[in-house]
Amino acid sequence: MRVDLTALPVLQLEDIDTESVTMLRARGAAYAKAHAQIEGAQTVLLKNLAMVILAIRKKHDDWDGKSYEYRQDVAEMYRQAGIPKDSMSSLQSAVRYHVGNAVRRYLTPREMKRLAIADTTPLERQQDRRASDSLLLSALKVSAAASAPVSKGMAKTKTMKPAKGTKAAPDPSERVPEQGSDIKATADHLRLTHAARQLVEQLDADVIRDHMTEGQRAKLDEDLAAMQEIISALRRRTRSRRSEA
Repeated sequence: MRVDLTALPVLQLEDIDTESVTMLRARGAAYAKAHAQIEGAQTVLLKNLAMVILAIRKKHDDWDGKSYEYRQDVAEMYRQAGIPKDSMSSLQSAVRYHVGNAVRRYLTPREMKRLAIADTTPLERQQDRRASDSLLLSALKVSAAASAPVSKGMAKTKTMKPAKGTKAAPDPSERVPEQGSDIKATADHLRLTHAARQLVEQLDADVIRDHMTEGQRAKLDEDLAAMQEIISALRRRTRSRRSEA
């Protein structure tokens, strides 16, 4: 079955926040049930189901969804939908993603801080992860290129007179490298340094402060200290060569 998405608008909290919890449970059950049946409308249904869950949280004054009463209402909503057990986990995960994006539109920064809700949405965090993954992949490629051996080639600047009936062969004394190792090493160093800087710039002080455990912060500090020692040693070389010049 396929439906016209223009006939299925995305709900806003204001559209349903006057409905009773019983009505919200029934509405959410209908959306959850339709999600597996209506082709092409899954995203809209997920967003609307997320808005129903947000409305239930508002009814219970439980924006982070931790109270027993709220959890019972949501469990009843899914029970009414009759979702198979093997599909429930993926559906709930998809709905949580949209709830996380929506809840931040209705809370102030102070409320989010009080509830320990991150100020970035799941979508923003997903985009950040993709950017980090892209940088990591780029850095790995740069590292692999830097560790590759320098290629050698043949330059036929002079040929020896061939014997009759044979092809001319290059004079072995005329072999030259296609690319000098010093040139490649210099280019590799500059690319590696640029990649390393981009990776370090991805580190977020708020993540370190608010989300890491003490053990994770200690490990990060150990790695940063080791990096700092290496960088300091390298900078002593760059500064000394500049002063000599």
